[in-house]
Amino acid sequence: MPNSAARKPKIQPDWWRKTIAGGVLGFSLALCLSGLFAWLGPGGLSAENKTQFVMWSIAPMWMLLFAAVYLFQTGNRALLSYGTANLLAYGALFFIKHSF
Repeated sequence: MPNSAARKPKIQPDWWRKTIAGGVLGFSLALCLSGLFAWLGPGGLSAENKTQFVMWSIAPMWMLLFAAVYLFQTGNRALLSYGTANLLAYGALFFIKHSF
């Protein structure tokens, strides 16, 4: 009878890298995603009370990203994934800001 744990890759406890990825890159990604919503959401930048919604949406997004970072198998994979997501999101934000 083969061991089921040997077949599945274990989630490694690489806490430091994962915490840095969630804390720094997760926060940066949450800021960018809120910026994308501010530009692309209903009413554009001039919608009434949108600034409050965008401001208060950063914390829940960051906490979701921070919690999800511990599901990655390694800290390096978390850093690479969140770094790539940041590059793509900030590239999209840059493109959107300069096209409107």
